[in-house]
Amino acid sequence: MDATRPSAIVSIPVVSELAGSCTGAEPFALMVLGDSMLPEFEEGDVVVIEPGGVAGDGSFVLAFHNDEWIFRQLVRSAARWLLRPLNPSYAEQEIADLEPVRGVIIQKSKPGRRRAMKRYV
Repeated sequence: MDATRPSAIVSIPVVSELAGSCTGAEPFALMVLGDSMLPEFEEGDVVVIEPGGVAGDGSFVLAFHNDEWIFRQLVRSAARWLLRPLNPSYAEQEIADLEPVRGVIIQKSKPGRRRAMKRYV
């Protein structure tokens, strides 16, 4: 990978499934369940998602894929996109385009620990 060339950046449209809910285009928070995103995201961490955020190679995203909601890292590999878990025990999933991506993680925090916050944008 050429370090001087910027990664592809794609704007994510707000889809009707989210637009019709109470979240709309406003950021919302979810709690991480499971261990697929260890070591960066532990079970119980709270992530803030921007539904209309800009996703690019390396972004952490919320996606609706194969009839389930998943939290993964978006990775560009040649001419394809992958939803990659950070935990190598889980398989990455190829997506044809960015339509399954419904939001970008912009912040992480640990409940009850104000100083344990990390921003991703």
